Amino acid sequence: MSEALTKTRWVYSFGGGTADGDASMKNLLGGKGANLAEMCSIGLPVPPGFTVTTEACVHYYANGNSYPADLAEQVAAGLAKIEAITGKRFGDPSAPLLVSVRSGARASMPGMMDTVLNLGLNDETVQGLGALSGDRRFALDSYRRFIQMYSNVVLDLDHHMFEEILDDHKDRLGVTIDTALTAHDWEAVVADYKAAVERELGKPFPQDPQEQLWGAVGAVFASWMNDRAKFYRQNFGIPESWGTAVNIQAMVFGNLGDTSATGVAFTRNPSTGENRLYGEFLVNAQGEDVVAGIRTPQSLTKAAREEMGDRNPSMEEAMPAVFAEFHDVARKLEHHYRDLQDIEFTVEQGRLWMLQTRNGKRTTRAALKVAVDMAADGVITREEAILRVDAAELDQLLHPTIDPSATRDVVTKGLPASPGAACGRVVFSSEEAERLGNAKVPVKVILVRRETSPEDIKGMYAAQGIVTATGGMTSHAAVVARGAGIPCVCGATDIRVDAEAGQFTVRGRTFKEGDLITIDGATGEVMAGETPMIEPELGGDFDTLMSWADGIRRLKVRANAETPNDGRTARQFGAEGVGLCRTEHMFFNEDRITAVREMILADDEKGRRAALATIAPFQKADFVELFTIMEGLPVTIRLLDPPLHEFFPTGEDDLKAVADTLGITLAAIESRLEVLHESNPMLGHRGCRLGISYPEIYEMQVRAIMEAACEIAKSGKPAPVPEIMHPLVGKGEEMAFLRKLTDRTVKAVLAEQGLDLAYQVGTMIELPRAALRAADLAEAGAEFFSFGTNDLTQTTFGISRDDAGKFLNAYIEKGIFEQDPFVTLDQDGVGDLIRIAAERGRGVNPGLKLGICGEHGGDPASIAFCESIGLDYVSCSPFRVPIARLAAAQAVLNKRK
Repeated sequence: MSEALTKTRWVYSFGGGTADGDASMKNLLGGKGANLAEMCSIGLPVPPGFTVTTEACVHYYANGNSYPADLAEQVAAGLAKIEAITGKRFGDPSAPLLVSVRSGARASMPGMMDTVLNLGLNDETVQGLGALSGDRRFALDSYRRFIQMYSNVVLDLDHHMFEEILDDHKDRLGVTIDTALTAHDWEAVVADYKAAVERELGKPFPQDPQEQLWGAVGAVFASWMNDRAKFYRQNFGIPESWGTAVNIQAMVFGNLGDTSATGVAFTRNPSTGENRLYGEFLVNAQGEDVVAGIRTPQSLTKAAREEMGDRNPSMEEAMPAVFAEFHDVARKLEHHYRDLQDIEFTVEQGRLWMLQTRNGKRTTRAALKVAVDMAADGVITREEAILRVDAAELDQLLHPTIDPSATRDVVTKGLPASPGAACGRVVFSSEEAERLGNAKVPVKVILVRRETSPEDIKGMYAAQGIVTATGGMTSHAAVVARGAGIPCVCGATDIRVDAEAGQFTVRGRTFKEGDLITIDGATGEVMAGETPMIEPELGGDFDTLMSWADGIRRLKVRANAETPNDGRTARQFGAEGVGLCRTEHMFFNEDRITAVREMILADDEKGRRAALATIAPFQKADFVELFTIMEGLPVTIRLLDPPLHEFFPTGEDDLKAVADTLGITLAAIESRLEVLHESNPMLGHRGCRLGISYPEIYEMQVRAIMEAACEIAKSGKPAPVPEIMHPLVGKGEEMAFLRKLTDRTVKAVLAEQGLDLAYQVGTMIELPRAALRAADLAEAGAEFFSFGTNDLTQTTFGISRDDAGKFLNAYIEKGIFEQDPFVTLDQDGVGDLIRIAAERGRGVNPGLKLGICGEHGGDPASIAFCESIGLDYVSCSPFRVPIARLAAAQAVLNKRK
């Protein structure tokens, strides 16, 4: 085979109406590169350029941070194509070609990796640019931007150093905005920037365009592994192995006078999903000015400007012809991609250029509306609509909102950048937000900044809400907040932030670090103190999409619930029963904990039964209420599981109070607790071992369950079918003993009540042995298995969930775990045990009911696994029921692909 056929292609060009790639090549070209090629192919105005593939990045990291041998040759050929289309030459002082160098992973990671603009400028080409454009001021402005951006991204110099130099110049000149500086002023700024670089590095700012280019390519590859990119990937499940592409593209200039501009737009409102153009632009600016929040931008449309009360003209008013062209392009892109588009554009001296399109990040409420509206309009199918909404992000719909009847002490109003309301204590640094928000006892904080940057991402995720004094609806803070479901107010221009003094002032009022404030991300209001909130009501688009999902899914969705409030919430969110009622939670109520402790302290069975007789009416009443709420739906009740010492406090003062309540000595309690003490309680005297050691406990609970069921049946309400679940069973002999105990007790209750009610007996699979010997459990009478994946994960890995936080992050960072196995099910290990148990259990009893009731029951990836192996239901916390319903439908649809 010839060398030409075996040579790896690292570079794909686009421009001049043709492209080597298309939108289907996202894995190779990254999202940005694939979409640039696609826009070029459908006839949109795209500056020419080329994409260095993600495979080149993978090679770079696999080979000691070195480029492929033939990459330089292919990059040179790519540059030559740009030169041929533009008529300019890279490094030519008389007609200089300038390029942008941008990242572009296959999954959108806004702001997480690095970009360099205006690359190719030096002391000679800046003169050529000035002559070619007829605007020396513009050329020097572009040069100072390049020096600052390149120095920060490639040379690793602090960008604040350059901002301080610029601020000093503006203070000396008595101006406040960059556009007030003349060419002469910019020349002085450039000289100071270059001197600062040489002072910091001991060598001049690089003048060779080729050195600049390869420095920028290396910086983009390196940014794939920066802290913020790694953090973002962990949060959104993006594999490190994907790598990023690099897009090198001819510069077009939005800072070339008042007929030039730059902007960011969404084809629909990314916060609400409303079907109208949404976005911002800046006249005489470059792209980073919009997203960095350095200047507060103007609205795209007249209607948006009027709604905001802004006096500055919208793009529709200031540039009507270009706006009309852009509006048509935006509609064409949405129609082509059949989804909401996030678009970046530049206008250079009245000519429109498209720099990027991608499926837009949006709030979950917007995602619901866009999906439902597009399905209703016939743009996509209902099945596609179901797949368009990220199930895990339905949590965003559950944010509280400000109570409409509450008094609002509004201190200022900014832009409503991300919906939802939040209250917390003011902090001014990302580090403090992260420290308090992730503390052992978390403190709710609101991060208040002049503007945010990608370095702030950890603190932003730890905060309840975000406020910035500058920036617009597409600034970094707004985009990150919307993606994470964090309430955010941007562009609150009345706020003066003094982070060093630990305070901000607004309209004559001062708020110090630690003061309480409330923000409303839907209105942009910032309020003093804590403002009352209400829980959201779901309906409309949510109900529509959920009804479509319910018509597709096979898996039933239940909730883990033991309190009446849990049960009602579960029903409100569409739960089809209770998959786990933890009876021990009921024991901790004040009206029965004393009797529980008396039972534990009793010396013999007679004493225990006397105490249990006090507890029994409470247990029965609990079950009556839960059965009533669930209205005949299945309810799985787990009998007592935790070790008995957990029902006692640990401090001496608290134990003394318990002794006084019980009328016994502290020494007596301490003596009994010494007997109950275990070195490893998780694997000790708990679960079914309690029921076998003290059968009277389980007898009382089974009796209370069945008496409650009989009471419901006699009342004329839908009769429940209780599912009585024995925890931590590992041997068939244990299951046989417990089955007999249960049947004997149920038979006695039904005889007393004169009724014949159905019930089921089963077990929670929490031990590897139980999974491996599932056939024994089925033969011994288990009619259902509920996989307790929290404990099954612990016992399979030999990892304590309570202590895993000490090392799990290190395991994830080092690639040993892709995800936290307590969040997303370990399908290879724990999953294999579930498969084995399902196969062997159903081999004995084909009608064996199977479900999971650990926290994995609300995790979409784990739900997909449950669908794949044919489980009957998943059970999760009430607030995750909507997630499970949608994820179960998506699992069915993805199996059909």
